[in-house]
Amino acid sequence: MYELSLTVNGQPAHAACAPNTLLSTFLRETLKLTGTHVGCDTSQCGACTVIVDGRSIKSCTMLAVEAEGARVTTIEGVARPDGTLHPVQEAFRAHHALQCGFCTPGMVMASVALLAREPAPTDAQVRHGLEGNLCRCTGYQNIVDAVLAASKSARSA
Repeated sequence: MYELSLTVNGQPAHAACAPNTLLSTFLRETLKLTGTHVGCDTSQCGACTVIVDGRSIKSCTMLAVEAEGARVTTIEGVARPDGTLHPVQEAFRAHHALQCGFCTPGMVMASVALLAREPAPTDAQVRHGLEGNLCRCTGYQNIVDAVLAASKSARSA
């Protein structure tokens, strides 16, 4: 077993895990942060996307031990402590950018990371930034609209 120490959603986290434990499994099973969804276990769907040290990562492609000392943000850590939704979450709600909701945590996390590095993305940049995240329900247009609206909202705030 490996003693892992990292920061998750701004809080220190320390737990033992096997060296071959995926970050997605560590987050869901050890830390009980089940908002990180696992849809494929093959890095194709993006439902498990989290932010590791500022980068959007599919957590099913990273070993938990690789996150030693890292700052990890999951969907549970995106809203403000008072429960106010993050601008991306609010835009997803306002623009009906979700249906079944299974892909939503990964889409939101990829969008948050995209807007952190590109605060005023074009439609094409949003589509490119979300290429690794699959949705079976919405057809993507509402998701793109939501990310663009969140971008404008954040810039005007």
